[in-house]
Amino acid sequence: MPQNIQLRRVLKTPALVAFGLAYMVPLGVFTTYGQVTVLSHGHLPIAYLLTIVTILFTALSYCRMTSALPLAGSAYSYVQRSFGGKIGFLVGWAQILDYLFLPILNYLVLGIFLHEAFPAIPAPVFVVASIASVSLLNILGVRLMTSVNFSLIAAQMVFIVLFIALSFSQADLSPEALMKPLLVGAGDFAGLLSGAAVLCLAFLGFDAIATMAEEADDAKRTLPRAILITVIVAGAIFMAVSYAAHIVYPDWQSLIPVQDTASLVVSEKVGGKWMYNFFMAAYLTGVYASAMTAQTGVSRIFYAMGREGVLPRKIFFNLHKKFHTPYRAILFVATISLSALFLDLGLVVSMISFGALGAFTFVNLSVVKHFLINEKRRGTGAMIKYGLLPIIGFVMSVWLWTNLERDAMIVGLVWLAIGFAYLLYLTNFLRKQPPSVDYDDIAHLID
Repeated sequence: MPQNIQLRRVLKTPALVAFGLAYMVPLGVFTTYGQVTVLSHGHLPIAYLLTIVTILFTALSYCRMTSALPLAGSAYSYVQRSFGGKIGFLVGWAQILDYLFLPILNYLVLGIFLHEAFPAIPAPVFVVASIASVSLLNILGVRLMTSVNFSLIAAQMVFIVLFIALSFSQADLSPEALMKPLLVGAGDFAGLLSGAAVLCLAFLGFDAIATMAEEADDAKRTLPRAILITVIVAGAIFMAVSYAAHIVYPDWQSLIPVQDTASLVVSEKVGGKWMYNFFMAAYLTGVYASAMTAQTGVSRIFYAMGREGVLPRKIFFNLHKKFHTPYRAILFVATISLSALFLDLGLVVSMISFGALGAFTFVNLSVVKHFLINEKRRGTGAMIKYGLLPIIGFVMSVWLWTNLERDAMIVGLVWLAIGFAYLLYLTNFLRKQPPSVDYDDIAHLID
């Protein structure tokens, strides 16, 4: 190993769940509330249920791979060791889109909304201040960041509990009204599937837990547990909030002209202007927490790729002597995040979607390759666990991938083309394997 300093194993299951929830933003349910409510004809809770089922197959694949290979690179590490360095590099390159551009998205949102709240201060000031403070917290270490995560999640949960309580206090609680969001007609099914494709993006973040593998205590047990708990808890929150919103505001047709701001309409309906202001504060708190965890996740992927040598080791495979964090990778991400000062919000969202679904697709395939082909697991149980379930996850991930907007596919394919050109340079036009570190050299990290 090029260095003796290691990432500190301090994260237990609750801290990992907090990391995943902060990444996903519990109040993210309101981001697509109007759009998917209209798509599903007022059956948003059922659309979320379909999404949870879809995501769980891929979450199970992440659980299998984190148990077998609990390394900081997440999908990059799994594919690299299952399919080889060339495919692993391309998946890692695609994965960068998800992880690198999510903090940029969060900084964009913080700048836009805080400027609206305080118009005298330019949006770029909020962007730069957010990048600086998030980077500082990341360099100081995951223990401090975990404490901040718990506080920021708590603020969102207070709003969620209050929102649900006020919704039920004002809603029609007759059996017919209570069942209306749950009873799906034959003509609603196509809209539910389209809505589920949109909602899958709300669950991006459970996979980021895998990037903390080398900072997790007893990673082979805590990581799978945290991934499943995060998906289930987030799904339960999303379903509960969307159900409460539907019963207090059942007239989904009236939301058609105001889909993008429907969450603000419902918040005011539930609690007036003060609830609107509370929502803004809690939502921005969640976005800040997501920026913090997103920067943490991508810095660990760069750390893993730097360790392999496919990215410059002097920059990315370098830990702070006191805080044991990949501070140079963190500062690199902060520098790239300054592009939030001029990037378009829609373009950033497209890049995130392409990268995440690409990683999901290949993690599912990695389970089949690693366990059934490389390790030659046999028997009915193994065929179901390592064959059938990940194949279902693969098919669902490909389905979501093909449902992305045209611009997302174009941007993603251009990014992959750049990555492939860099791979040609690394491998002397594919005549040799990309640089890598032997698995035995880092085996002590998973003991």
